[in-house]
Amino acid sequence: MILTGGAAEPIAHGGDLGAARRLFPGATEPFIDLSTGINPNPYPLPRFSADLFARLPDPDAVDAVAAAAARAYGAPSPGHVVPAPGTQILLPLVAGLVRAGRAAILAPSYPEYSCAASFAGHSVKAVREIGECGDAGLVIVANPNNPDGRVFSATALLTLARDLRSRGGILVIDEAFVDVGPPGTSLAADVACGNVVVLRSFGKFFGLAGIRLGFAIAPPLLAARLRVALGPWAVSGPALAVGVKALSDNSWIEQTRKRLQKSADRLDAMLVRSGLTMVGGTSLFRLARTPAAHALFNHLGRAGIWLRAFPDRADWLRFGNPASEDEWRRLAGAIASFRDDGKGQGRGTGIDRLR
Repeated sequence: MILTGGAAEPIAHGGDLGAARRLFPGATEPFIDLSTGINPNPYPLPRFSADLFARLPDPDAVDAVAAAAARAYGAPSPGHVVPAPGTQILLPLVAGLVRAGRAAILAPSYPEYSCAASFAGHSVKAVREIGECGDAGLVIVANPNNPDGRVFSATALLTLARDLRSRGGILVIDEAFVDVGPPGTSLAADVACGNVVVLRSFGKFFGLAGIRLGFAIAPPLLAARLRVALGPWAVSGPALAVGVKALSDNSWIEQTRKRLQKSADRLDAMLVRSGLTMVGGTSLFRLARTPAAHALFNHLGRAGIWLRAFPDRADWLRFGNPASEDEWRRLAGAIASFRDDGKGQGRGTGIDRLR
């Protein structure tokens, strides 16, 4: 939520099919949700015993998932890993690890960063480059960035962390999409420097966003503060169980990276053939540009295909990966049938308007 003048205004996010159906009543069903960066082919869930739902989460299970995450993500030790019910809940907590002051957020990026920093008492400014962070005591970076996929070098980020450390500041790096990022991008192994906190999403890459599991990787003193803030039993027993299994399944992880890259390449080729210009992204989402973005968004919405649009960038659309060949066919057919009269009403000069 964004707090403005005492009122709370909701931030629009991908994945809201209720909003899709309200905006496009009578659209073709079932809706194809391409509005998120979540793997559409999730990790296969293990069988859960009823006992797992009936008992409080076991502390040994918390330790086990922290150990699995440390191995998978390259953290210095399980003691540096804090399991949480998703990374979203961690944002205001990590923003509160440093005294309220000035915060800089590398933009364009996820709008909840600004909200979390403001909630923690910081005045927030958006910057385009690391060198523009000035005297901020808190800097939040998504790496790779959402929505454009921009990758910041480890050298640049560690230099920034060193500058922040000289004035008691903290660097927060949201690595929600680093599972599909270039090798060497993650700074999970570097949190021992003392003022770097890395956030890792489980649900996006493993396609299980609904179980609510994520991790903060932090220096031990900051990790301890986060554990206290989260309290006991923060993560459910089923989430802990599937987390341990999935994070240890190296074969599935490698096969999924390859499959997602093939899907992203296929999506790029389809969109470029249709006249869109690719801006960037990761293999979990692709960002495209077209002057007809609003009309195409409406056309695909009526066809039951839900995208991510950007009110502040009217020429951008973000596409997630289709889940099946049927979804690929529906997307290709809907784009091919697009006609734009400048108002998105379905008449006019055809696909050339996308250029």
